[in-house]
Amino acid sequence: MLSEFDLIQQYFQRPQHAARATLGIGDDCALLTPTPGMQTAISSDMLVEGRHFFAGEDAARLGHKALAVNLSDLAAMGARPVGFTLALALPSADRDWLAGFSKGLFALADAYNIELVGGDTTKGPLNICITVFGEVRPGQALRRAAAQPDDDIWISGTLGDARLALAGYRLEQAMDAASLLAAAARLHTPTPRVALGTLLAEQGIARAAIDISDGLVSDLGHILKLSRVGATLDVDALPAGAVLATRETALRRAYTAAGGDDYELCFTAPASARAAVLAAAASVATPVTRVGRIEAAPGLRLVDAAGAALDLQLHGFDHFTS
Repeated sequence: MLSEFDLIQQYFQRPQHAARATLGIGDDCALLTPTPGMQTAISSDMLVEGRHFFAGEDAARLGHKALAVNLSDLAAMGARPVGFTLALALPSADRDWLAGFSKGLFALADAYNIELVGGDTTKGPLNICITVFGEVRPGQALRRAAAQPDDDIWISGTLGDARLALAGYRLEQAMDAASLLAAAARLHTPTPRVALGTLLAEQGIARAAIDISDGLVSDLGHILKLSRVGATLDVDALPAGAVLATRETALRRAYTAAGGDDYELCFTAPASARAAVLAAAASVATPVTRVGRIEAAPGLRLVDAAGAALDLQLHGFDHFTS
């Protein structure tokens, strides 16, 4: 039977190659040496079985997603990843599960040159908590409170396929096996838009940003509240995922505007920066779509492609009421 320290050593401790940590796993604390002239960005996200993922979820996909949702927070701030910690509660020390989880976790970590520097393990209901550390130059971080009237609103990638997959699993929507598999890739293995976020921050292109985790209308609402502005959002301009794009208009509108689990970036930038936004997005091979405008008048106004007001009752995900 694996002990706690055997578990860590076999599945989570790796040789430090091009290490960003001065001292990593093995002591009571990790030691990170900040890059001169940089600020540290820190974020934590927790994934709980039965709340954020289904029981019996594939371990490798779960390892990927647990880190991806945290990297997405760094992307929304324009911060470059440095390291992360992992706190893991497990019902049992299952070797096959641990091998799969660590494989998915470290495959994504290696893709972004980020290393595991510490954490904790214990026995209990399956619960995964990751804390990420990143770096950003002072004054460059993309803040939710920085949107200004007449800014454009942009979305990276596509929206809604993750929510459609969830509806398929719940039998809320009829889906054939191929469509469910395609949509589910967005639910299980999101792509954090780190390259785009850091470029938008480093080049001073974007003003405000947030990652779309709870649904666009909900997450955009955080920008509007903290920036003390309003917006008009063209719901029909929202870029639907490939599977959702084949569905009826009402479902497409609902799931792109308020589906959640997309982990794309929503950001604002001056209208004068449109060419710069498109150039930055093209340089990191990430599609972006202009979907609305920030306005001085408070509130969020939803319109269709012709500019007519839409009366849609949309609500994002909330951990205590959804």
